[in-house]
Amino acid sequence: MKAKTVNVRQQASEIEAIFAGYPLALRKKLRALRRLILDTARKTDGVGPLQETLKWGQPSYLPAQSGSGTTVRIDGVKGEPDRYAMFFHCQTNLVTTFRDIYPNELTYQGNRSILFNLDETIDEAALRHSIALALTYHQRKSSGRTKRAASSSARRKTS
Repeated sequence: MKAKTVNVRQQASEIEAIFAGYPLALRKKLRALRRLILDTARKTDGVGPLQETLKWGQPSYLPAQSGSGTTVRIDGVKGEPDRYAMFFHCQTNLVTTFRDIYPNELTYQGNRSILFNLDETIDEAALRHSIALALTYHQRKSSGRTKRAASSSARRKTS
């Protein structure tokens, strides 16, 4: 099977077009989430550089080089113009883990996302830790570390 070649410049242009299509207030919030994701990846051991791509038409961030974790996606919430979200693979236990660690600091939707309102201040420490857990999900899963041990370790690394 032939590997699919991705034109990096074209991909960046498509991602920029997605961001440009958001209303200004939402665009600013999503760009802030993007910066937080990229910064968290830089500061989290074993993650390495992230691949920025589009998945389901949403800006998505994946530690493709290291394979350390799962994709983190960001987007507005369909039908709710004052809300936006960070999405995670629904077949992981990530959102359950976040909910266990941060029951009141973040707002969740099912087993797939953390929700935000445009007018709220985000608990950056809780969100940064949650991002680090997603970006190191495969590391922990393959090492057999428990959810509790993983969460306390990741919290120390991203604080």
